[in-house]
Amino acid sequence: MRPSPHAMALTTRHSRIASLRSAGPSLVAGTTTMRRWSTWPRAAAGAASSALAAAVFAFLDVLDVVLCLVYALVDSILEESPVGCYCHTRSPPDDDDEVSDTLYARRSAVRDALLGLLRRLLLVVGKTKETRQAPPEKPRWSDCGCKSCVAWRGSGGRLHVVAKEPDKPKEAAGTDSHETTATDNAAVFVHGFTSSSSFWAETVFRESSLLSSSSRLFAVDLLGFGQSPKPADCLYRLRDHVEAIDASLIERQNLRSFHLVAHSMGCIVALALAAKHPTRLKSITLLAPPYFLACEHEASQVALSRLAEKKLWPPLLFGSAVMSWYEHVGRTVCFLVCKHHRLWEWLLTSRKRDVDFRVRDLTKHTHRSAWHTMHNVICGGARLQDRHLEAVQAAGVPVMLVHGLDDAVVPVECTSRHLKAKLPRAELRLMPGCDHATVLLGREKAFAEDLAAFWSRSRD
Repeated sequence: MRPSPHAMALTTRHSRIASLRSAGPSLVAGTTTMRRWSTWPRAAAGAASSALAAAVFAFLDVLDVVLCLVYALVDSILEESPVGCYCHTRSPPDDDDEVSDTLYARRSAVRDALLGLLRRLLLVVGKTKETRQAPPEKPRWSDCGCKSCVAWRGSGGRLHVVAKEPDKPKEAAGTDSHETTATDNAAVFVHGFTSSSSFWAETVFRESSLLSSSSRLFAVDLLGFGQSPKPADCLYRLRDHVEAIDASLIERQNLRSFHLVAHSMGCIVALALAAKHPTRLKSITLLAPPYFLACEHEASQVALSRLAEKKLWPPLLFGSAVMSWYEHVGRTVCFLVCKHHRLWEWLLTSRKRDVDFRVRDLTKHTHRSAWHTMHNVICGGARLQDRHLEAVQAAGVPVMLVHGLDDAVVPVECTSRHLKAKLPRAELRLMPGCDHATVLLGREKAFAEDLAAFWSRSRD
């Protein structure tokens, strides 16, 4: 008797299930093998990238030690009183807690081994390195000597400030006249590292109609950047920046009350300024603020390792690592680029092209101003931030924190977790799709609207 179609289908189904059960172990093994093969290229690429990064930074270690010898020789010829580098001094002075230990201790096995060998060689030939001398009183041969770069040698040497008056359509740069009338409604904008007042003047100031119609807006070039003086005899500590803003803007314009707005490294300066003037401050807005909790190392070492991590990608992080870890490589870059900033500006503008202000700002500093600001403000300032945050919190100053979720320079947890824990009453805005720069650039109007609303709530 021939079986029915239904019975034949059941038989076929049971035979397939039995075959699958018998082949189960081999299928699982095959799936595991496929997963391993699919993850292998990613692991191999990661290992190759790490190996390449290690080789590149080992080469930079060697190059920095070689340049140390070269600059020591050239400085001894071209300078009356050569200034020693930080390669041969192991610890900062005990009498100045704002000089960062990262200037003296930048952990690198290759570099430390080479410097140890160099010290022994110098001892053998009887040419030991002299102790570090006082900063120079005039520009070094590797720095620019143009009018704005040496303005500190004249009378005053005030910071460059761009002002946006509520009743004037155009910006009045310089603010050379001393205001005698007190100002009760003002806002001070502080830029980040290797930037200038253009970061605000070219963005938020163009949307000033959305802000309070009676507010005076001031964007300052920090000491050593933009068109502000770049003194060679300055260590660019946090208090140096705060005192310069005080003398050039707060006291000079008689700002009795004001809002503070800052981006990136400028947030560290703004918090120190806020701690100094808590009764004058109406509110403070921080964009992409760097803040790191100290773990097994000092806060300054944590900040250096996180903000200038030795990676080849993204390019911004690689550049930050090179300029932060290698004193003499950084000096070479600044000699080639920053010393000749007037030439680069002429070449860029001679073609009548609209050059992005960020490109122009990259050349407007000296190696000394950038190197010491990076270490003494960004790294060294990390040790002082807690006391400044406590002063802001105790004064009840309204705070708004803004951070891009795609920020690869300053991790978003700096704001969303660590800083928010220190300022529990602060407003927190996490911006999807925004990185370290586009947290403002590209959304100027939206930011101006948010800022106006925040200032309005701060008055309540």
